[in-house]
Amino acid sequence: MPKEITPYKDSSLSKKEQVAKMFDNISGNYDNLNRVISFGIDVKWRRKVLQLVAKTQPENVLDIATGTGDLAILMTQTGAKKIIGLDISEGMLEIGKSKIEEKKLSQTIEMVLGDSENIPFEDNFFDAITVAFGVRNFEHLEKGLSEILRVLKPGGIFVVLETSVPEKTPYKQGYNFYSKNILPLIGKLFSKDNVAYGYLSESAASFPYGEAFNNILRKTGFISVEALPQTFGVATIYSASKK
Repeated sequence: MPKEITPYKDSSLSKKEQVAKMFDNISGNYDNLNRVISFGIDVKWRRKVLQLVAKTQPENVLDIATGTGDLAILMTQTGAKKIIGLDISEGMLEIGKSKIEEKKLSQTIEMVLGDSENIPFEDNFFDAITVAFGVRNFEHLEKGLSEILRVLKPGGIFVVLETSVPEKTPYKQGYNFYSKNILPLIGKLFSKDNVAYGYLSESAASFPYGEAFNNILRKTGFISVEALPQTFGVATIYSASKK
């Protein structure tokens, strides 16, 4: 694994604490900024995650690093009876709760404060688990993945949507320029946390993707691991299961 990337270089807080602080700071305009930064394509990617999960007809779903709940809300279309949105940022969860109440989904979706390394549910509990743009923020990646494996039912599906780096010209060069120059600038212009979008860019560039992440999933104990690159490789959807 590469060296640990943290939001605040001079902070004495752990990565987990720094990530929670950062997302608290940017929670108010996170949704709008996401649409701008991804040109709205992230909505399409999430719908592909929905399609993969819906095929399994889950009764209960866990969405980790749920943020403001976009994917958790989308998961209601699977027909699941219960959906848990888990996140370490109170600020993001509060925004998510407001959206859920507005859509009258409070009976189906529950937002829970917690993190991936200590999931507050028993073994073999969930039919499906999702993470969208969150695994790269785990403080200890393999520990978080092991916890996810623990609470996933045998035969259940685990789907990850995460940024990746295009490998073909000219997409690779275009992505590098955009992520290093444009994305942090947009973040500084529209966010009160000047370092947040620089961190998101840096952490995306350093995170293992494609077969490298597939191998980490296999090492953790997942089976039927598959990577599905999206939009020239700027994002990848990973699906896996449990014995």
